[in-house]
Amino acid sequence: MDIFDKEKKFHDQWASTIDVDGIKVKDYFEACTAPENRFILRKLGDIRGKRLLDLGCGAGENSVYFAKKGALCVASDYSPGMVEVALQLAVRNGVEIEGRTMNAIALDCPDNSFDIVYASNLLHHLPNPKLAIREMHRVLKPGGKACFWDPLKHNPVINVYRRIATKVRTEDETPLDINIVNFVKSQFSETSYDTFWLATLWIFLRFYLIEKIDPNQERYWKKIIIEHERLAPNYQRLEKMDAGLKKIPLMKRFAWNLAVVATK
Repeated sequence: MDIFDKEKKFHDQWASTIDVDGIKVKDYFEACTAPENRFILRKLGDIRGKRLLDLGCGAGENSVYFAKKGALCVASDYSPGMVEVALQLAVRNGVEIEGRTMNAIALDCPDNSFDIVYASNLLHHLPNPKLAIREMHRVLKPGGKACFWDPLKHNPVINVYRRIATKVRTEDETPLDINIVNFVKSQFSETSYDTFWLATLWIFLRFYLIEKIDPNQERYWKKIIIEHERLAPNYQRLEKMDAGLKKIPLMKRFAWNLAVVATK
């Protein structure tokens, strides 16, 4: 079984367990614990009427959020189960999106067809993320924006978490090297990026060491969104520390996640 078949099987199985009614779409972009998407939203500006391709749409939180903001969204995933969940979530939220099953490294889309291509937590699932970035560039209109966020490979704390949380992720995941930014810069006319979660990773340690939450029973990266109101006071103090830490040379690479917005 190749990587794509394993990813499809894993995510189809996950899709079958998702409670669509329990998803609060707004939180995935506006919660304090969603700094990656808050960064991307600032860079995108007004998206009303824009054609948007959501790559690796998962349960559809992103497509539905963008549709509620007025974008014309295509929710795509290699997992048909996830695409179906995304369509259900759109119905629950009173918006229309198009759902398509596609491979991110060989998109079934014509050149220059989207204003925005968005991907969250997708590239680290691919054997060659650069192919997906090239495809994002290809299907974008001139002046269009590619935006993605994914985990980085450099932080020792999060790497221990990955080794422990084996049941809630696929075995072939490969977190990104921060030098992927240089590749994006080579393809696009303008590139902005930032990294997130340094001191704020204390929240993960708290889940594990103090609250004794099994990382194979609950996905920590979902929990930080679902419980953002409880976590807000602690998170906001730590985020201020992160702002200082990121001014230290080379510290950005040790963050958990990277977010990139690039203009064709």
